[in-house]
Amino acid sequence: MVNLLSAERLSKSFRDAWLFRDVSLGIAQGEKVGLVGVNGAGKSTLLRILAGKLPPDEGTVVLRQGIRVGILDQNPEVPDAVMLRDLLFDEQNEIGQVVKSYEEALARDASGEEMQHILQRMEELQAWGYESTVKEIVGKLGIPDLETAYGNLSGGQKKRIHLAKVLIAQPDLLILDEPTNHLDVEAIEWLEEYLSSAKITFIMVTHDRYFLDRVATIILELDDGRLYSYPGNYANFLARKAEREEVRKAEAARARNLLRKELEWMRRQPKARGTKSRARIAAIEKLKEKAAEVPERREVKLEVNEARQGGKILELEHIHKAYGDKVIVRDFSYVFKKGDRIGVIGRNGAGKSTLLDVITRRVAPDKGMVVTGQTTRIAYFSQEIAGLNPALRLIEEVRSIAEFITLRDGTSLSASRFLEQFNFPPEKQYTPVARLSGGEKKGLQLLKLLMGSPNFLVLDEPTNDFDIDTLNALGEFFENFGGCLLLVSHDRYFMDQLVDQLFVVADGEVTIFNGNYSDYRDWKTTQAKAVETPTKPTRTIPEPSPAAPRKLSYREKRELEQLTEEIEALEKEKAEIVERLSGGETDHRALLELSNKIRTLDQEIEVRTERWMELSEREG
Repeated sequence: MVNLLSAERLSKSFRDAWLFRDVSLGIAQGEKVGLVGVNGAGKSTLLRILAGKLPPDEGTVVLRQGIRVGILDQNPEVPDAVMLRDLLFDEQNEIGQVVKSYEEALARDASGEEMQHILQRMEELQAWGYESTVKEIVGKLGIPDLETAYGNLSGGQKKRIHLAKVLIAQPDLLILDEPTNHLDVEAIEWLEEYLSSAKITFIMVTHDRYFLDRVATIILELDDGRLYSYPGNYANFLARKAEREEVRKAEAARARNLLRKELEWMRRQPKARGTKSRARIAAIEKLKEKAAEVPERREVKLEVNEARQGGKILELEHIHKAYGDKVIVRDFSYVFKKGDRIGVIGRNGAGKSTLLDVITRRVAPDKGMVVTGQTTRIAYFSQEIAGLNPALRLIEEVRSIAEFITLRDGTSLSASRFLEQFNFPPEKQYTPVARLSGGEKKGLQLLKLLMGSPNFLVLDEPTNDFDIDTLNALGEFFENFGGCLLLVSHDRYFMDQLVDQLFVVADGEVTIFNGNYSDYRDWKTTQAKAVETPTKPTRTIPEPSPAAPRKLSYREKRELEQLTEEIEALEKEKAEIVERLSGGETDHRALLELSNKIRTLDQEIEVRTERWMELSEREG
């Protein structure tokens, strides 16, 4: 199969260090390539080289003749005065220009002669199917009125308009850098289906694990300057990568053992015979390279202390919030309980971030009250990077809060050691905050929030700008977090991992759903099949009845651990009473009390054991 794009022996350096060397790849018609790697590995740089926007230091990129390439950059530059209609339809796209003329003619009620000419061109170019595709893309991505100036859009809207522009052009090859950022979950699921079409070919960088798993047919991993290829989806990549790393570790260990023997041989050789062993000395140098092939990896380890949480946490009493005629939240009440883990979902613009702002008292409700418990410490991780001083160095920013940080187990770490736990090695700690990457700034922002020992975390799109390895570490930390968690995220994997309840925001209503995002999606699918005209759900959506038991939630995992301890304690108490009965107790009243106590303990053990068995079976 002939490649649409071929790259041979690409190399690129940055600040006197190689990002990658001798990287080669090819993309054939219909292939769907996911590019993964840690932050700083060079993924976006590689995409820009493939797109012809950045020259490599070494190597070549060749496109098959006549191939059209569509490129989605993270930060494209467009003048504010440009109208969206002009931005969407590229002048080189003849069909797009005809559709644009047709839409404009309809908008201004053009003359019959002009409209007839446009309709004839639409027929000639068979543009009617294209026009319906354009409307689908614009509608699904939530693009505003096409007569809007680019400068009037929000950051998220700008990202979506550029994605729409790339898709509307229908190129032969798509190069996409984080296409799911700033899309709501419905738009992401539509994009999954759209890109799954057999005729679409792409290479993309994304941290959305469900998206990779459902769309990609090949995974490329940029790791330590090298590129590894894995046929199949993301799940297959994880399995194959684990196998590769085990092989690499074993080979490096064997090389180190052999190297020790060879070095000992060299030390024993007389100097006069050294010239006779050049081949062996050269082999030793290769062994050194092999032994050093598995670099030491720093893993993000998030451990902080949590403040004690009292009985009253946070209460929402008949909250109402509107902006002009648009109602964001209408008469919503909720009492947060210990261990609550709640996801907030809804379309872009539905009011999810506004709801968080009201809950955290950054915005006052028009009606109702937000009552916070005395011991509740809220940490709000927002989409905007805020609270960082760009003039300070990284270590100075952390020391401005505390020189020493108390961890969950009661031990203390210096600010420098604490930064190392967050994957900021000593050589990075004196970097000015202004020079940190977007992901590094978000990590520093989160670190500072956690230093305050919060017991109520509010997270607004926390997965943006983090690589998959960091997301796994964040997921593990949040899963073990003992306080309340309130989460807005378009990352469905993250949502499924962390929450067991949803606030569904739509048309000013906040409805409560018991389950995670996948449960909710299954419930909606079932409802759509069962009812020809689905009605709007009531304020509390009933818990779904999935065919297979769903994975244990965080709260249920804690319950399982607690049940084990309780059953052991009850068994121990029962054994002590049985021992007393066997010890010759003669008082009739005492014997009756002990017998009744055993009966009560047996009942309590039976109830807890049944629940323990139910949870254990679901845990697998």
